[in-house]
Amino acid sequence: MAVFAEEVNLAGYTTLRLGGPARRFVEATTEAELVAAVRAADGEGEPVLVLGGGSNLVVSDDGFPGTVIHIGTRGTERVGGEGDTVHVRVQAGEDWDPFVARCVSDGLAGIECLSGIPGRVGATPIQNVGAYGQDVSETIVEVRAYDREARALVTLDRDACRFTYRHSVFKGNDRYLVLDVTYALREAEESQPVAYAELAKRLGVGVGERVTLKEARDAVLELRRGKGMVLDAADPDSRSAGSFFTNPILDGGQIAELERRVAERLGPDARFPRYPESGGRVKTSAAWLIDRAGFAKGHALGPARISTKHTLALTNPGGARTADLLALAREVRGGVRAAFGIELVNEPVLVGITL
Repeated sequence: MAVFAEEVNLAGYTTLRLGGPARRFVEATTEAELVAAVRAADGEGEPVLVLGGGSNLVVSDDGFPGTVIHIGTRGTERVGGEGDTVHVRVQAGEDWDPFVARCVSDGLAGIECLSGIPGRVGATPIQNVGAYGQDVSETIVEVRAYDREARALVTLDRDACRFTYRHSVFKGNDRYLVLDVTYALREAEESQPVAYAELAKRLGVGVGERVTLKEARDAVLELRRGKGMVLDAADPDSRSAGSFFTNPILDGGQIAELERRVAERLGPDARFPRYPESGGRVKTSAAWLIDRAGFAKGHALGPARISTKHTLALTNPGGARTADLLALAREVRGGVRAAFGIELVNEPVLVGITL
C-alpha cells in the first residue's frame, strides 16, 4: 500500500540537497500504486511532481505546493530478443547504475559507457540520457507509460519517443508517467565501438575499437569520479545535478558568429570544439565556453560554486539554498552570452523556479 505523508522536505530526495517541502508526499512501490496516486491527484486537480532519484532536479526553496509521487517500483526481466540481442524490461524505480553494473556482469553490451550516472531507469528516456558516446535512445525498444490525458496505459516505440539530443516526447510536459523501459542489449564480451575520444585515450585504444565491458565501465567510472560526477558523500563536488547546461548545437549563422567572437576574445588562432551534427550543424562544448568566458573551476558566488573538478557542474558544497545556485547559474549564463553570444540552456528540470 502506498505511503502518504505531508510537508516532507525535498532536499533529502535530490542530489543537490536543495529544495523546500512537498505539501503531500506519496511513496509508490508498485505500478498499481503509482498509477492510482497520479489518477487521484489528477482527479482532485492537484499539481503533481513525479520524483525518481532526484539527480536531475532543482527544486524551489518554497518546495512544491501539490503532491510529490516518489517512484519506488522494482523489477528487471528478460522479455525476448533475436540472435545475440536480448530485450530487458526494467521498472522505472530501479536505480540506473546498479542495472548497468548487472548488464556488464551478465555480458550484455550497449549501455556500459553510461556507467556511474545517478538516478533511476524511468528518467533515462525522458532526458535521452547519454555520456561518452552512448545515448539510451540507441538501445531503447519501447517505453510503457500512463497517459494522463487519455487516462490509459500506453506503449511508445522508439520512433514515438521522438528522441533527440537530451530530449524526448516525455520532456517538457507531464503528459506521460514512465512505468517501465525495455532495452535491446547485445550478448557480448566486448563493448560497443568506443566512440568518445576522451574515453578512447583513457583506454589506450583508437576511436571505433572495442574493449571488454568491464574495461569500458571501469574507465568511465574513473573519468566520472575525476570530474565529481559519481555520487560520493565524502566529495562535495558530487553534490550537484550533473551537467547543469547542455552542449549548444549551432547552425551556420551561429557558427560564424562564434568564430568571430572567439577570434576577437582569444586570438585569431583560437579554435572552439566542434562535433558534427545533422543538417550541417555543429555541437560545441558548454564547459569550454564557460571556462573561456572567465569562469574557472571552483568559481563561487556566495555558498554555491562551480565544481572544482568540472566546469559544467554547479554544486552545493554545503549551506547553499536554491536561490544561491540559481544566482550562480544566471551569472555563468550571462557571462557566456556576453562573451560569445551563445545562450546556454539548463539541463536539469526546474521545479517552481525559472532561470
